[in-house]
Amino acid sequence: MSAIELDRTLNRVPEHVRTIHIMGICGTGMAALAGMLQQSGYRVTGSDSHVYPPMSDFLRQIGIPIKNGYGAENLSPAPDLVIVGNVITRKNPEAAALAEAGIPYLSFPQALSRYFIDQKTSLVVAGTHGKTTTCSLLAATLHHAGLDPSFMIGGIVQEFQRNFRIGHGSYFISEGDEYDTAFFDKESKFLHYQPDIAIITSVEFDHADIFADIDQIKRSFKKFVSLLPADGLIVANLDDRNVAEVVAGASCPVQGYGMESGLDWTLTDVSFRDGKSHFSVRHGGRQWGEMTVNLSGRHNCLNSLAVAAVLHHIGVDRKTIEGGLSIFKGVKRRQEVRGVEKGITVIDDFAHHPTAVRETLAGLKAAYSGHRLIAVFEPRTNSSRRTVFQDDYAGAFDSADMILIRNPIPMDNIPAQDHFSAEKLAADLRHRSLAACSFVSTTEILEYLQIHLRQGDVVAILSNGGFDNIHSRLLEILRSR
Repeated sequence: MSAIELDRTLNRVPEHVRTIHIMGICGTGMAALAGMLQQSGYRVTGSDSHVYPPMSDFLRQIGIPIKNGYGAENLSPAPDLVIVGNVITRKNPEAAALAEAGIPYLSFPQALSRYFIDQKTSLVVAGTHGKTTTCSLLAATLHHAGLDPSFMIGGIVQEFQRNFRIGHGSYFISEGDEYDTAFFDKESKFLHYQPDIAIITSVEFDHADIFADIDQIKRSFKKFVSLLPADGLIVANLDDRNVAEVVAGASCPVQGYGMESGLDWTLTDVSFRDGKSHFSVRHGGRQWGEMTVNLSGRHNCLNSLAVAAVLHHIGVDRKTIEGGLSIFKGVKRRQEVRGVEKGITVIDDFAHHPTAVRETLAGLKAAYSGHRLIAVFEPRTNSSRRTVFQDDYAGAFDSADMILIRNPIPMDNIPAQDHFSAEKLAADLRHRSLAACSFVSTTEILEYLQIHLRQGDVVAILSNGGFDNIHSRLLEILRSR
């Protein structure tokens, strides 16, 4: 069923909804949606297979009851509406009971669109990399400009200490995820977000569990581009050939940004000092502004440049843009300094795709010039635990002085020969004259770090998951030295 066909289910949702049940409520986005719905006056309940923090703690704090485990009993008494999370499969017992009961249901992106994006000007940030940081920069700078935005973002924005907000302004910012929507809708989430203005940061192969190749991903992005109205705008990273291809057929204006000259927005004179990035902006071939952002790396300068282009388009003046970017406090799990103990800095970052790993480490090496950079990597996504990026990772760690790789948790649904090998990556990195080791467990990594870390080191921990709480455990070990 296509996204367009599925949207007809919106017509079957009762006009007067009071009670909403959320299946898979402990996911970051689902818990945020629950909070937004409750704040809007709905009575919300939820269920999940493993009720786990931090979102379970957040939900309890705001008084949303959660059932641990799935079953037909969670739908009694029957809610007016059920929102079905992406983690729910067709065989889930609660999903089967939902179908039998005939209760109206929506996917997460459908619900977000219906209850929060509708009637707003929709600003969508899409792309393989940089969505969360770019959304957060955009939300924080719009807030600084007094435009009171609403947003739903895949990370905790430090300015707001949460990943969602219901503002009174006319803009809604959403993270345009290309991943599929639900078991009953295999189209990308971002096709539901009614974009008026879009940023496209990059298009690369990812999500090997749902996309067969880069051509499938580009087809999905082209569908997204086709949703933009004629009076809309796409701000596109035209340094990326795949981005240039997917926006070529856009029916709305496209403003290109990047490092290359001749684009609408060009990044120049990038430098890094005191943990900050400084850069110049040329617009329409002329010098336009000088920017500073509290993030390291050329990729974050490009993310900031895209935000500046959108804000300029909607009428925010240059000084306000510069000011908003300069005071941005960052996003949790994006180059987040978790602590400094005994002169050793421990940084948490979400990077997992080879390109993200390479750019993140290059940025950190520039920001902490003169310090040893130790990269600790956990392959955890469905793509990173497959061989699809095995060879690409070998070229992603050149900025690190030492690389420690944890063996990934095996995937039961793919053949053994298709599993990523931490041992092979470590060997490939050593072949490039890099100091690299693989480890069976997180405990082994911590034992190794305890022996080998020295004052002045910077430890960059890269994972899209909790990584067995390695950050706090390492800081405690360093404190007890």
